[in-house]
Amino acid sequence: MANGPGVMVKLQQTFWLPLLLVAVPWGQELIDQLFFAGQWNLPMQPGGSFLGVLTAPFSHGGFGHLIGNTLWFLPLSWLVLLKSWRDYLAVWLGVYATAIPVWLLWPHGSHGLSGVVYGLLGYLLVIGFLEKRPLVLALSLFSLVSYGGLLPSLIPLFSPAGVSWMGHASGFAGGILAAGAIYREPTPGPKL
Repeated sequence: MANGPGVMVKLQQTFWLPLLLVAVPWGQELIDQLFFAGQWNLPMQPGGSFLGVLTAPFSHGGFGHLIGNTLWFLPLSWLVLLKSWRDYLAVWLGVYATAIPVWLLWPHGSHGLSGVVYGLLGYLLVIGFLEKRPLVLALSLFSLVSYGGLLPSLIPLFSPAGVSWMGHASGFAGGILAAGAIYREPTPGPKL
């Protein structure tokens, strides 16, 4: 949303990236259901391989889980990509960075794109208030109004049984971390 191509051009340039990313868990789930009767999962397990940290977003506990995550993942991805692909990459890196302590310390495994979904949401909610630019602030407010209903599941009391609230919370923290890492104080000087 900074200088550069307009919104429609940005959407055209980045439209396919989230679709390509979400094709990976859909392919994994199809193979899992067709050949492994739903038993081939790639979760992040306590004491398991670090590879699980990398594969967990692309593994789901069935089509219902995957559909739910896809419906949140795609629009939130496109909203972050309206800002820039660099910010999108930062969110993914932030989510992975905050997943590592969960993998090392949390006693339960988890998998699914929901950690990334919460990372995207955390980023979107914070970046506008950091930058204080009207369009980016509008993006943050739009995200809060449209997706704020996801926020209660960051609290264990409001998270359904079997859902990794810690995975959601760590993803959300990763998005905030990404917003803080991306944001740079405007440098004083002449305005053009």
